[in-house]
Amino acid sequence: MPDEIFRRSVRIGRPAAEVFAWHERPGAFERLCPPWEKVEVIAQTGGIRDGARVSLRTKIGPIWTRWEIIHRDYLAGRQFRDVLLSGPFTKWEHLHRIDPDGDHASVLTDEIHYRLPCGFLGRWFGAALARRQLERMFAYRHAITKSDVESGSVQ
Repeated sequence: MPDEIFRRSVRIGRPAAEVFAWHERPGAFERLCPPWEKVEVIAQTGGIRDGARVSLRTKIGPIWTRWEIIHRDYLAGRQFRDVLLSGPFTKWEHLHRIDPDGDHASVLTDEIHYRLPCGFLGRWFGAALARRQLERMFAYRHAITKSDVESGSVQ
């Protein structure tokens, strides 16, 4: 079964190094969690560098589920990737890429390759819902990142 691919970009009026540094600071993940999502960080080690891990609990409908994530493909100032080791998706690989856009701006792109559980049935029943949830979540995440970085806020 082919992957679903979600991709969203936002231009931020600050250099790529500043946008990347914002992602490396403690609390960045928690800051990016939309208030309507029920997410608890259980454990986190190593920041966003290769081999770093995050354990989460999220609520999907009435059910709490656990995610185990490892970070890979770290390139200082440019990118990192979250790879699902176990959780509610059959596959989840989230690339965070920051590309310079001149000397004083950058483009943040989030690209997620994922597969819903239950094969064809999961895709048939869940693809549209998953896409809507990702659109809403990343509209929020990009607005927060853009606002924080452009204002110099670390909240």
